[in-house]
Amino acid sequence: MARGQYAGLSFEQAVAKYAKNVLTACTVRLQNSADAEDCTQNTFIKLYRKSPEFRDEEHLKAWLLRVAINECRHCLRSNKRLVSLDLVKEHPVPDSDDSQDVSWALMRLPAKYREVLYLHYIERYKVDEIAQILSTKSGTVKSLLKRGRDKLREIYGGDEK
Repeated sequence: MARGQYAGLSFEQAVAKYAKNVLTACTVRLQNSADAEDCTQNTFIKLYRKSPEFRDEEHLKAWLLRVAINECRHCLRSNKRLVSLDLVKEHPVPDSDDSQDVSWALMRLPAKYREVLYLHYIERYKVDEIAQILSTKSGTVKSLLKRGRDKLREIYGGDEK
């Protein structure tokens, strides 16, 4: 049984509400579903064990994403292995009917760009919030967003400026 409330949610409710967000963030970072599931599980174990206080649900979500990203970093350091982007079969080049889906191109970006693009466009965090989640400066996040968009445009074959 859960210890308490997390921004007004029980542990089970928090898991049900945010597990998909955490798993997606981990999958984007690691490009390996098994490792992503492990990091997601570790994130929620930390939530349960630490039982921190949260101002609101947005604070809870940001905390979970930050812990998940740190878990991914730890996983990458521990495993010391690289995943070839050519082997990512879950995100093939889209066929003509699916030309608007850019997830396949996003997965071909280096992790530092995937992370900020995911947090900005999928999770809808602002630059300052991303900087706080990633423990970096706002200027760094802006630079990563710009470079990431440029690289995404190159991969996706988008129009030049």
